[in-house]
Amino acid sequence: MTINKELSAQEHSSVKLTLTVAKEDLRSQHSEILDNYIKTVQIPGFRRGKAPANVLLRKFGEAFNREVVGTVIEKALEQVFQDESLSREERPLPYSSPRLQEEPKLDLEQDLNFSVVYDVLPKVTVGKWKGLEVEAPEVEISDDDINRELEAVRERNAIVLDRDEDAAAEKGNVATIDYCELDDNGEPLSALEREDFVFTLGTTYNFYKFDDEIVGMKKGETREIVKTYPEGTDSSLAGRTVKLRVSLKALKERKLPELDDDLAQDVDEKYQTLEDLKNSIRKNLTGNLERRLREIKISRLLEKIVADTPVDIPESMIRIEIESRWRSLARRFNTTAEQLIKSMQENGGIENLETTWRPEAVKALHSRLIVETLMEDLKLEASEEEINGEVERLAAGNEAMADGVRKYYQEEQARSYLKEEVIEKKLFDILLAENTIKPGKKENYLDLVPNNG
Repeated sequence: MTINKELSAQEHSSVKLTLTVAKEDLRSQHSEILDNYIKTVQIPGFRRGKAPANVLLRKFGEAFNREVVGTVIEKALEQVFQDESLSREERPLPYSSPRLQEEPKLDLEQDLNFSVVYDVLPKVTVGKWKGLEVEAPEVEISDDDINRELEAVRERNAIVLDRDEDAAAEKGNVATIDYCELDDNGEPLSALEREDFVFTLGTTYNFYKFDDEIVGMKKGETREIVKTYPEGTDSSLAGRTVKLRVSLKALKERKLPELDDDLAQDVDEKYQTLEDLKNSIRKNLTGNLERRLREIKISRLLEKIVADTPVDIPESMIRIEIESRWRSLARRFNTTAEQLIKSMQENGGIENLETTWRPEAVKALHSRLIVETLMEDLKLEASEEEINGEVERLAAGNEAMADGVRKYYQEEQARSYLKEEVIEKKLFDILLAENTIKPGKKENYLDLVPNNG
């Protein structure tokens, strides 16, 4: 097919592609489709395959013409997008279907002209990324941090006993509950229901943070709770008032073991004394802290680079990012994104939630595009030796599942993701080396690394 093409940049990282298909190709496609009609379409008064072409054209008229035009457009776009000379910045994003500007009319005496618009990968020219200066907090592992982890070890090794039937729930008790969010009419929102949810009162390890409201309840009791979440709440509940129904099904208490050498040996046979366990805890906390400080440093460097690197992010990319957040939230409720959206539509929560998510989504995409551009500009690669080394590092960190880790990263897709992570780590190492990290204010371990249990 003979095609002339013209590309012109549009706003918001989209392009307009104008194609001209030679009239000879248009006539050829017209004849091919007409021949197929003649062979397959049954017209009253004619045997199959014997109806004259002019009769078919009169009968199907505009529908036939639209099929010819649609087929030519589809084949022309396929041919253009398969052309390897078309750059990445000129190809449509996988989730951005070309939109036809105006449907052209069929005229076999003229070349066929049409235009489509679609989103493309934004062009990114990274601003200053060397010689920057940011601050990172100063943190030390304290005895309080070690003791807090030791208490957590005691909690995990506690004996759990049922409380008396008429006992009132207290902080520290293990509660089993059913709960659901209610709509304005007091009806359960099915996508926001949980059954047999188990957590420890006082830890707030639950989505709605309703520990205080459950304290005092007795087994078999049901309460309806109304909670308002401030705008600054770090979740999708920010700025919302919700009504919940909670039923307490079981209540248990923990009997904690003594903090001694016997406990250390119960935790793992590699520990002979309580001091061995403490040293291991300090090592783990130090590793967690180093990883978190690295994240903070990189995040603050990227914030500065973002400020100096304008990027026009297309709407389709933002939409996909927000859809990803819906799926992530739905997994927390053990439901699908579609069911969750439907329930929240009934409760009027979608618009506020997506408005909250949008700036975060744009910021995440902006940073990601800069990272990908820098990796490409610096021509960073990952060798098989480096990838295998990362696999062994991950396997060593999970001795019980080491063979499973190695097997998982033999799969092509998993290995491809790991390769990207290795390349990204190289970039972040370069960013940290090429910029200045000044000591910032002193903070506590838990300020940086929240205890998520």
